[in-house]
Amino acid sequence: MDERAIAALRGIYGERLKTSLEDRICYSYDATGQEFLPDGVSFPVSADEIRRTVLLANEHRFPVVPRGAGTGFSGGSLPVRGGVVLSTERMDRILSIDTENLVAVVEPGVVTETLKEEVKKKGLFYPPDPASLKFCTIGGNLAECAGGMCAVKYGVTRDYVLGLEAVLGTGEFVRTGVYTVKGVVGYDLTRMLVGSEGTLGIITKATLRLIPHPESAATLLAFFRAGEEAARAVAGIVEARIIPCAMELMDRTAIECVRAIADLSVPEGTGCALLIEVDGPAESVSREADRVEAACSRFGATEVRRAADAEGREKLWALRRSISPAIRQVNPVKINEDIVVPRSRLPEMYAFLSELAARKGLRIVNFGHAGDGNIHVNIMISGRDEDERRRAEGAVEEIFRKTVDLGGTISGEHGVGIAKAPFLEMEVGPLGVSVMKRLKACFDPNNILNPGKIFLSEPAVRP
Repeated sequence: MDERAIAALRGIYGERLKTSLEDRICYSYDATGQEFLPDGVSFPVSADEIRRTVLLANEHRFPVVPRGAGTGFSGGSLPVRGGVVLSTERMDRILSIDTENLVAVVEPGVVTETLKEEVKKKGLFYPPDPASLKFCTIGGNLAECAGGMCAVKYGVTRDYVLGLEAVLGTGEFVRTGVYTVKGVVGYDLTRMLVGSEGTLGIITKATLRLIPHPESAATLLAFFRAGEEAARAVAGIVEARIIPCAMELMDRTAIECVRAIADLSVPEGTGCALLIEVDGPAESVSREADRVEAACSRFGATEVRRAADAEGREKLWALRRSISPAIRQVNPVKINEDIVVPRSRLPEMYAFLSELAARKGLRIVNFGHAGDGNIHVNIMISGRDEDERRRAEGAVEEIFRKTVDLGGTISGEHGVGIAKAPFLEMEVGPLGVSVMKRLKACFDPNNILNPGKIFLSEPAVRP
């Protein structure tokens, strides 16, 4: 960016435009650990400031990279081509909670847990629950179409978006969707923007669907000798027409890591565990929990524990939330993928991952949302051994190919960003990539918004 562009941005933001090296470094990285230094960081407080920023970007031809909290695992908010990072963290208002129509209207900087807690006070529920919910933002969740542990029963972020307001890559302001449950007028631009990683538009406001908060819940922890047994139990529970609100799988290494930081006794010979929660009307929860326990035993569980109260439930979920940081005990560098396969193919996928780890001589830790077939495959490497890194990179490609062969997807909730761009065509094919690029050119003809993401080869900001 040249000095004229910086001066023009200063006219919009004043002291809310940061250009010092220290400030730029703070917004140069995300959860991938990769770093790309932006030319500046801006902090808008209104949709009009975002619109004016994008108009300036088209005039001066610099990239605009929208950013929520920077918790993403695919590099979606990294300023890979410089430009200005546009942080929405100060646009953090819950504008309304409509208890009659079960709708919330929010700005993109609202922290996910804040929204969940505020609507809970009114007896309502916003289901999407990514593991980073305590600090990730609604805008980032929308950009990546975040999921979470409750997706098996309640779905993902896009299932709760009724409408959006956004600034397109042209600087034009668009309103999409509706305030009502039904609405089928024209193309579904709302769903097109959700999951587009800030490459088509910058979301400035979201109208979100709410549901009544579940009356009651029960949480169980089931231990198995092997991952294949636990995977068969997941498919068997669903086949028995039981739909828990969460079914989380932890392999042997994940269990050992959380044992080191928590008071958890584990039966001898445990190779895998399932954390399962059922919710709903109080009178039915106990009955559903009994059915889950019986199903786990039928598929080989060596022990099933049930939390006695809310405090016990929270302790069990604290174990699950601690896995991601805890597994760095295995090795300091984590290559984190989030594949999804049909539930019926989970046993086959787990067998493949075990064989792959042995064949490649790699430490692979698996955990995640088994209830919807979403596995977080974590290849743990030292970061100091180039041969080990090459083996890990080769393993990633094999994992993706096996996933697609099984009828799955290479990204369930982390997006594409830069991490999975080389593999996009593997899943959607050449024509799919071509159509997506045409849509990008329509929404953002000068390639201003978040360039360098999703597509492996893409032109620079167009002069």
